[in-house]
Amino acid sequence: MENLDLVFGYILALNVISFIIVGYDKRRTVKDKWRIPEKRFFTFAFLGGALGVYLGMKHFRHKTLHKHFVYLIPLIIILNIVLFYFVIFNVLPFIEDQFKNLI
Repeated sequence: MENLDLVFGYILALNVISFIIVGYDKRRTVKDKWRIPEKRFFTFAFLGGALGVYLGMKHFRHKTLHKHFVYLIPLIIILNIVLFYFVIFNVLPFIEDQFKNLI
């Protein structure tokens, strides 16, 4: 059960950070200052923060005209869901079983 809390904590933290960096980049855009590279957004998305990036895009109205963001971020959200489902229902039980055998 602790492992499940860690996974959900990871997902929550990464999505909050992703949301914040989209807002930060939008703020930098308005002030005409140095920007966060687009590959950074996709890195956060692939690591599990795609929903945060997507919600940040919608909330801050940022990157919404870039086709690769509009189409790829929702696909990465689906990929994140499938991956986390796999981890929660396949990997975590396997890890817990292995530790039970050690004790």
